[in-house]
Amino acid sequence: MTRRTPKETTVASATAVPQPAVPPAEALDVAVIGGGFAGIGTAIRLKQRGIENFAIFERGTAIGGTWRDNTYPGAACDIPSRLYSYSFAPNPDWSHTYSGSEEILGYIESMAAEFGLHRHFRFAHNVTGIVFDESAGLWEVGVEGGVDPVRARTVVLASGPLANASLPPIRGIETFTGHKIHSARWDHDYDFTGKRVAVVGTGASAVQIIPELVKKAASVTVFQRTPGWVLPRVNRRTTPLTKQLYRHVPGAETLSRQLWFYGHESVALGVVWNTPLTRVVEMVGKAQLRRQVKDPWLRRQLTPDFRAGCKRLLMTDDYYPALQRDNCKLITWPIARISEQGIRTAEGIEHRADCLVFATGFDVSKTGTPIPVVGRDGRVLADEWSGGAYAYKSVAVSGYPNLYFTFGPNSGPGHNSALVYMEAQIDYLVGAIGTILDRNLRLLDVRRERQDRYNAAIQRRLTGTTWNSGCRSWYLTEDGFNATMYPGFATQYVGQLRALNLDDYHVVPSETRPRRPIAAVS
Repeated sequence: MTRRTPKETTVASATAVPQPAVPPAEALDVAVIGGGFAGIGTAIRLKQRGIENFAIFERGTAIGGTWRDNTYPGAACDIPSRLYSYSFAPNPDWSHTYSGSEEILGYIESMAAEFGLHRHFRFAHNVTGIVFDESAGLWEVGVEGGVDPVRARTVVLASGPLANASLPPIRGIETFTGHKIHSARWDHDYDFTGKRVAVVGTGASAVQIIPELVKKAASVTVFQRTPGWVLPRVNRRTTPLTKQLYRHVPGAETLSRQLWFYGHESVALGVVWNTPLTRVVEMVGKAQLRRQVKDPWLRRQLTPDFRAGCKRLLMTDDYYPALQRDNCKLITWPIARISEQGIRTAEGIEHRADCLVFATGFDVSKTGTPIPVVGRDGRVLADEWSGGAYAYKSVAVSGYPNLYFTFGPNSGPGHNSALVYMEAQIDYLVGAIGTILDRNLRLLDVRRERQDRYNAAIQRRLTGTTWNSGCRSWYLTEDGFNATMYPGFATQYVGQLRALNLDDYHVVPSETRPRRPIAAVS
């Protein structure tokens, strides 16, 4: 598979309000915003429900979302492939336990082809905002670049939580005269051979990039703010016999998926909450550190001072050995500023570099929205989320009827596959959309009291988790509000989304549109 260099695109500021315009006569049943995993999964389930009048608005020129954009060297998933895939679109041909980005992108592309989704895509359609017309029960979708706005009965905001990348706000970054690369916007034309490279960040992307850079660069300087818990990642090749088994024995791959699922579920007892099993996870991490790092001072620099699970666990067997290469150096002094020729740290030393690689800097919507969203009575969702995002079961927000989120507030897993959570969200929202269309509803709007009760319970439960135990992470807002993670097991999260309870919603029928035939999700 050939490398793809993603097209640079922009997203409108969440504070801007899109201006209404005269819409076309025909409205879509569903506008899906985003053509990554979430958008593809939503489209498949819509078609299986018998809903065909939908479009997928993708700001890029190809499908794939995160896995189209993240093509940096070593890019891979740290969740086993059997779990990092949809149960309704299994793939018996995964090459390894953990797949690389190209193979995952190939899986996404194969789903789009198998289910005939390409005709539903509108590429190079950067959505600038959506506004709800309450009298008509329609969302108006604004598109950048003079494209006529579109009206839709329902909208699915399927942009990923890490879809918008930007360089971090480090003082002096604009003065650097060398080359700058963000991990999510990799420059494949840049030759690292013989170059002095500085890497900012030591998170999930960085621990994959650094082992690849040390193979080519003259020197790699790694700037670490806080060390993470690193666990082994045993990546075995899938044998041809196993692939044949999954292809020809009904239920074999499903059983394998379930075993992986419940194995990861058990990990929640050690990383979501501070329990005796947390010590077991930490023992594994410390054993990995002792086994791979012999220098006592370096081990001390790489030892976290927070409980395992408080920040994202790092799965790699290659990171520690890479740090000990002769051409690699770890810097733990805080960055003071970026200079014309490199990075200056707090003790006054300038580390010169030809290229800066930023494996950090994502615009995560914890206190705003990825695009402007204007709901009933002109309310602006970014304003309502300014103190921290919230939703009803992560999927819908009161005052914004017929609008649904994938990977919405408090749906992040700390121990299991994001796609397990996402699949539950998709089935729930497709059921809601089917109800709107089948019953000819103008509005399906979450009751505010149900939403408030749900979120109060979520925040109470979060107080007992490792994420809210005092360490700083991208899961939290600046004032410590957790709008990101779900405080429980994946089975609990999935269970709450199994059925759509109309008692949780204000239901307003339409008086004009004809009913459409009822179809069931297969």
